[in-house]
Order: sequence, then structure tokens, then C-alpha cells
Amino acid sequence: MQQTMSYILATILVALATFSGINMQNSMQAALAQEPLSSPACGQVVHGNVTLTANLVCTGDGLIVGDDNTTINLNGYSINGPGDNSSKVGVAIPHSNGVVVQGSGSIRDFQAGILITGSEGTEINRVTFEGNKIAVFMTGSIGSTVEQNFIGPNTIGIASHSSIGPQIHANMMTGNDLAGVTLVNTDKGLVDANSIGGSRNGIFLDAQSTKNTILYNNVLKNDVDINNADGLPLNINGNELLKNNCFVSQPSGGCNPQ
Repeated sequence: MQQTMSYILATILVALATFSGINMQNSMQAALAQEPLSSPACGQVVHGNVTLTANLVCTGDGLIVGDDNTTINLNGYSINGPGDNSSKVGVAIPHSNGVVVQGSGSIRDFQAGILITGSEGTEINRVTFEGNKIAVFMTGSIGSTVEQNFIGPNTIGIASHSSIGPQIHANMMTGNDLAGVTLVNTDKGLVDANSIGGSRNGIFLDAQSTKNTILYNNVLKNDVDINNADGLPLNINGNELLKNNCFVSQPSGGCNPQ
């Protein structure tokens, strides 16, 4: 039997979320043992205001956030990893609230470019993501904002797993193979004003993702532009598709070109 997109995405995200929970527990233990760092290097725990002064080329994880209200300014530089089939993360944000990661700058070649787990109020803006398994992965998080980033090519652009209220706004996503945006078991999110093309699914929501609003997106030249749980009627999970410029939706009728 051919596997549905729901099954494929859920399997990938659950596997990564399970791994990340173990990885981030170890990272938090390391965070408690280290002092603030003014010149970050690969694998180091950071907090406060952090500004890159050179490219990082990492064989392991990139940077690990160790406290609330940390700001990482890429400052035009890049964090480069060992490849998307590794288990490594470009910027890990475990159980830390009010964290900001800002560009310009790029994060490349990690399993997850940025991994947000158990955190609230994270902001990611003006970052370029290329060559990652998942560019931005939120799991068990609340109110993350991903805005005005350049995302692609990656396997998945932005993924939200078991999270509440992600705000995905005005990103440019091109050539993310499996999906541009995917929501799995995610509620009350807003996906608006994004440009998404060149994916098997432009925007995908699974059957357990409820009360999400998909609004004013240009979702074009994907195999399926907007996919609500492989064609599940919108009244079942309460998602809204409003004024999106697209051609192919599951169920049909989800595109409203303006």
C-alpha cells in the first residue's frame, strides 16, 4: 500500500522529536556547568547577547542556548554542519524562553538547522537555511515566530510537532523536497504571507493539527500546494484556509487566488 503523506511526515517528526528530547537533556546538563561565552565556538553553550565574528564549521552541534532571553546575531556569518544525515543541530534552544536568532547569516548542513524544544516565545528572523534535513524544527514549544527567512533547499522547511501557536510569517521557501511547512499535532498556529514552491507539499497539516489559520500565502508549483491531512474535510479538524494563491489543494476548494 502506498504510504500517505501524513504517515511519512509523522514518522520523520516523531523520530526526530524523540531523539531531540534525549540530546537536549544532555545539552541542558552541560549548560549548567559553563559560564557565558563572548566568542562562541562549535558545541559551546551560550547565553546573553552573542554575536558571531567568524564562520563556524562544526563536526558536531553548533551552538546550544543555555538560558532565557538569549540573542544570537549571526552578523552575516554562517554555521556549517557535518551533513543532514548526521544527528547534529545548528542552534539548539532547549527549555529557554524569549530566545532570538537573527541574521543576516546562514545555517547549513545539519539534521535540524534550529531545534526549538520545550521553549516559549522564540523568534527567528532573516536567516538563510540550506542543506538541512529540517531547517526549523519546533517540538513541544509555545508561540515560536519564524519570520522573513530564506529557506531552501532542505528536506523540510519548517516543521512544528506537538506545539501551540507557531507564527510562520513572510518567509521565502524554495525547493524543500518533502514539504515547505508541516504541522503535526499542532494547534492554533498562523501561517501567513509566505511564498512556497518546489515541494511535494507546500503546506501540510495532519489530522491532529487543529484550529490553524492558513492565510494570504503564495503556494505555487508544488505537487500539492495545500494539504489538509491527505484530503480530510476542514470541518473535522477546524483549520481555516483563507485567500491563499494556489492551484492544487487536498481537499479540493482550498485555493482562493486573489
